Amino acid sequence: MGYYDDMYEKTERRKRRDLGVGKMVMTSVTSAVIGGMVVLLMLPAISKSGYIPAIQSGTSALAMGNSIMPTAVSQPISVNVDTATVRAVEKVENAVVGIVNIQKQTDMWSNQSSSVETGEGSGVIFEVKNGKAHIITNNHVISGAEKVEVYLASGDKVDAKILGADPLSDLAVLEVDGSKVTSVAELGDSSSLKVGEPAIAIGNPLGMKFSRTVTQGIVSSLNRSMPVDLDGDGQPEWELDVLQTDAAINPGNSGGALVNMYGQVIGINTMKISKEGVEGLGFAIPINDVKKISAQLMKDGKLVRAYIGITPRDLTNIPRYHWTQTLHLPDNVNSGVVIMNTEQFSPAAKAGLKEYDVVTKLDDTDITSSAQLRKYLTLNKKPGDDVVVTYYRDGFKKTATVKLSQQQGSNN
Repeated sequence: MGYYDDMYEKTERRKRRDLGVGKMVMTSVTSAVIGGMVVLLMLPAISKSGYIPAIQSGTSALAMGNSIMPTAVSQPISVNVDTATVRAVEKVENAVVGIVNIQKQTDMWSNQSSSVETGEGSGVIFEVKNGKAHIITNNHVISGAEKVEVYLASGDKVDAKILGADPLSDLAVLEVDGSKVTSVAELGDSSSLKVGEPAIAIGNPLGMKFSRTVTQGIVSSLNRSMPVDLDGDGQPEWELDVLQTDAAINPGNSGGALVNMYGQVIGINTMKISKEGVEGLGFAIPINDVKKISAQLMKDGKLVRAYIGITPRDLTNIPRYHWTQTLHLPDNVNSGVVIMNTEQFSPAAKAGLKEYDVVTKLDDTDITSSAQLRKYLTLNKKPGDDVVVTYYRDGFKKTATVKLSQQQGSNN
């Protein structure tokens, strides 16, 4: 083939190649335009299906490459917080009061006396009757007070009268003028409580500065017994039955309310275990015990304890060699109360009980400590009642029926 033929064929091939490239470019552009239009038309449907987030009105968009990034515009949000906890607190909080213990102190330099606030705590208004409001609190909150003042939820301060108090059960009842009281707490039923149910503590931790502080937790246990040793001799005089909770209880919470989700008071906050490494161990006196004890405090000013007339000592505090050598106990007796002395002409003496008898039961209730013996007689018996005492003497099991009486100032 000649030179010109070659040039012609080359020229024709170049034209056909350029034409093909042009068609390809046009096809690509047309496809892109059509594809974009299809996407725009389908965007609302895709957005509704949830595959991509829609851009709402009230937002702006920033173009980054081929993507669109929405930027949120802050708007006010209203949240309904009308929960069971909120309703429970609203129902009872105004019935929780602050209590100030005022005592007379003497300046050692001037020898002059003045009234000084020595402690602050909490209390719960549980009834208003004949123009008087009655408040339950802890005995240790008002102990030693020359004067007691009560701060109501309204901010009013009123003087209080102590109707009755008991150091062993750690309860006291106060009376104030009821004209300024606007709320009375509903007392619940502590026997229906379940471990794990919510519990709310309301009180004045660290004093009136943090009045009616609310903390929340659960009922951690229903059956805790805390020994009460008032004279410090190492032998408790009482066993305080308490509810355990992990709701925060701090100094100043004493006497405040432990509340359920219905806004009912289920316990009176009384103490916490405070030591390094320990958290969430608070305790409250069950409200059913409070009802029983407060009624007697209002009536008699004290707990009238049935008197049996013995000097008790825990068997577990007696050296073990005396169990067999002196008391002659069988091997199966490992707890009880040793009678160290019977008072002359006392109910115990009249029933034939003697020194070194070991009491193991009152009626059908096992007795393992002096505190338990006192508690049983206090909460279950009154002067004039009979109690069946089961005891061991010289290795033999015996019973005696004791008619209880009342003696001023006696705990036994």
